Amino acid sequence: MLAVTSRIPERLVVFEMANNHMGDIEHGLHVTRRFGEVCRKFPEFKFAFKLQYRDLDSFIHPLKKDRADVPYVKRFSETRLSRAQFDTLVAEMRAQGFLVMSTPFDNASIATIESQNLDIIKIASCSFTDWPLLEDVVQSERPIIASTAGASLEEIDQVVSFFSHRSKDFAILHCVGEYPTADDKLHLGQIDYLKARYPNVRIGFSTHEDPANFEIVKMAIAKGATIFEKHVGVATDKYALNAYSISPEQAEQWLTNARYALGVCGRSDGRAPVNETEAKSLRSLRRGVFLKHDVPAGKLVTMDDVYFAFPPDEGQYAANDWSKYARYVTTQPITKDHALTHLNADRRDDRHLVLNIAQRVKQLLSDSQITIPGGVDLEISHHYGIDRFDDFGLTMLTVVNRGYCKKVLVCLPGQVHPEQYHEKKEETFHILYGELQLKLDGQTRICQPGDVINIEPGVRHAFTSSTGAVLEEISSTHFVNDSYYTDPAIMQNAARKTFLTYWMVD
Repeated sequence: MLAVTSRIPERLVVFEMANNHMGDIEHGLHVTRRFGEVCRKFPEFKFAFKLQYRDLDSFIHPLKKDRADVPYVKRFSETRLSRAQFDTLVAEMRAQGFLVMSTPFDNASIATIESQNLDIIKIASCSFTDWPLLEDVVQSERPIIASTAGASLEEIDQVVSFFSHRSKDFAILHCVGEYPTADDKLHLGQIDYLKARYPNVRIGFSTHEDPANFEIVKMAIAKGATIFEKHVGVATDKYALNAYSISPEQAEQWLTNARYALGVCGRSDGRAPVNETEAKSLRSLRRGVFLKHDVPAGKLVTMDDVYFAFPPDEGQYAANDWSKYARYVTTQPITKDHALTHLNADRRDDRHLVLNIAQRVKQLLSDSQITIPGGVDLEISHHYGIDRFDDFGLTMLTVVNRGYCKKVLVCLPGQVHPEQYHEKKEETFHILYGELQLKLDGQTRICQPGDVINIEPGVRHAFTSSTGAVLEEISSTHFVNDSYYTDPAIMQNAARKTFLTYWMVD
């Protein structure tokens, strides 16, 4: 899994020099400086320059070192730099503000990366499953970025698992190893695929399309790539630029398009920031809350007191602000057809309290190892108001209510269920978890898991639990108007119930 404190920067652009230094240290320095000038214009990105390391004395087979007919043998040999020259390039890259990284193509080159204290190790697509190389790479503490061109899904799974199980800080790049890559072979949808398959791994794009195509980077950013690798070089009278490397001028246009795409795509790690113009427009189209009749100061405003109508007054509460969790108490008298506003009423939203209750009930059920059928609503009884729920209240889950009824009752620690009785319903309590202090007609008894208590109609009952308790209630049919509390204040509280659906979903 990608480390939380990854040292791979967000919005990382990697400029791949490869062999475009041409084996000429002065040309390599020139390339570095020219791209340094470009990058300083784009502070929203972090930039790295990348080199390629091969220990040519051991990398190339001893019998094939003079094979000029093998293109890569000839290319690597002709562009060879000494360790001292690479040190010079690394120093200049850092002086230009770049992170410095390298691709080792053999095990000996890993030691060079370590001794130069480079920032990141890159794994080339051809080395993606070079297990002898990878076994040495993971011994380094440096972050790893690996390209996936040509890799099968099984191979990507294996490498991601290999890095993850070793707690490496790593990312993988969608890559097409065709230079340059035709547009119809770019398969940018692979960025989506890799993100979905490996949600905890950073996904980037190693791009080899036509250097004059500045549109692809926009789409890659829109797909969610956060690391980009691009071959770069500088054409001179002495050295030509290959068909897949961008010039400094092209890099500036490419980065300009990337900047544009970032601005258009905006945030992807959460909801977009508030757009005040949008918010004002939407508010103006909502229905406002108006009073049906005159109300005095200090009144709890209910649905019986209000109606919703367009257009709203400036600054008033809207229908969107009205819910079963919200309470409005007037702070001054309001006359009929006038708006309910923050100037004449205080608003309280108890949604967070309800969700907190649901979380605690889930936790207690988990602790008790009691399984609840899916899709059962959570009924929350807050007898004296939800702000006093921890002192007086109960949560219930009605599993079935036919000719007989089965409920699961959850009493949170320290909570009291006030005294009540039923005229029609006979019920049986079966204690499943925790200790319950049950009071029947004023007589208290301590109930433990496994205890079964019958409660006949007319018997006053109340209970509490210092530990928290879960009990099964099996009864005759439950009728909504068959619960009578001995405290008339509870009976007068018409808003003492809240129901939650899908409450078991995190």
